[in-house]
Amino acid sequence: MAMASDGLRRVAVFGATGSIGTSALDVIARHPARLRASVLAAGRNVDALVTLCVSHRPDHAVIADPQLLDTLAAALHAAGLGTTPHAGMAALDALAADDDACDTVVAAIVGAAGLDSTLAALRAGKRVLLANKESLVLAGELMLQAARAAGATIVPIDSEHNAIHQCLPADGDCSGVARIVLTASGGPFRGRSRDQLADITPTQAVAHPKWSMGPKISVDSATLMNKGLELIEAHHLFGMPADRLDVLVHPQSLVHSFVEFIDGSTLAQLGLPDMRTALAVGLGYPDRIASGVAGLDLLHHGRLDFEAPDTDAFPCLALARAALVAGGTAPALLNAANEVAVSAFLQGRLRFLAIPALVEHVLAALPAADAASLDVLRDADARARGVATQALTTGTFH
Repeated sequence: MAMASDGLRRVAVFGATGSIGTSALDVIARHPARLRASVLAAGRNVDALVTLCVSHRPDHAVIADPQLLDTLAAALHAAGLGTTPHAGMAALDALAADDDACDTVVAAIVGAAGLDSTLAALRAGKRVLLANKESLVLAGELMLQAARAAGATIVPIDSEHNAIHQCLPADGDCSGVARIVLTASGGPFRGRSRDQLADITPTQAVAHPKWSMGPKISVDSATLMNKGLELIEAHHLFGMPADRLDVLVHPQSLVHSFVEFIDGSTLAQLGLPDMRTALAVGLGYPDRIASGVAGLDLLHHGRLDFEAPDTDAFPCLALARAALVAGGTAPALLNAANEVAVSAFLQGRLRFLAIPALVEHVLAALPAADAASLDVLRDADARARGVATQALTTGTFH
């Protein structure tokens, strides 16, 4: 996908009001001669979206809720902007595929809701900065097939996968790779026993010690499900089987991942815990561009610690690995059940320790099948959500 005739890379930021979206816009604003935010999309927060439109002057603004279209249009008009308002997921998909609207998509919509627009961008041959791990977990093989068929480029934006991307050969040849090791901060409850997690509240769970993230991904980090989803993501992105993917807890969050090669060499990418670094890699690729993040002063930080994850206290990581090994629809079932569980926890309807219990219940109730098509995966996603919702209502999964 070529850049515009003025030399600007036109960037659609999906999930613009979230932490990834605002970080992407910060990097874009640092390079006005190179980058332009041409499409901004948000879920329901019209005021925040319009505020971003005032700052970045995109051609298009999309609100996911169709009932808010008139509100968005009126607010854009009142702000004196020429930005065209849109609403609904179909509009998002159309803009993702539109060559005139963008050549690059920052896919940062949380959860399975981000799948369709990401697929639309890949099928149109766009550069996709993938920050939505759930879409890759749900339909990784189909997404990669779409990217290959259309000549699209995927640059992972998760700090771990972006680190691996930076450590691997530029031609993508992984034949010399022996093992990939993802690092995990351990979340806010690192070192606690299972018994000490019994009364965890949503407020405690979203208070991540290192990263500024939205509530869903913060809870996933607290349960280590986030790292489990990243194992599945790494399998798809880099073609690594489960037995060559490992996790180490690294509380300083300065080493973002390791790649071990067959000659005994290990490469790692280090940096401060700031998503603007990964976003700058994706927005400037293959060039390096300024991100606004300072360099790493190892003398100041002093030490780097590593430990094995505690899968007794945090069983979500083991559940995700089992889903990866099972393959087929198992990752889609895992992801859907987890989304229902995390939502219920954030609403105060589910205990923290019941999150993995509910996920395990759904995986046991719905054995994995071949993931033959997107329809099969969507059906698995829907069935998992149904079983999880029913179990929440009846309380039968404890």
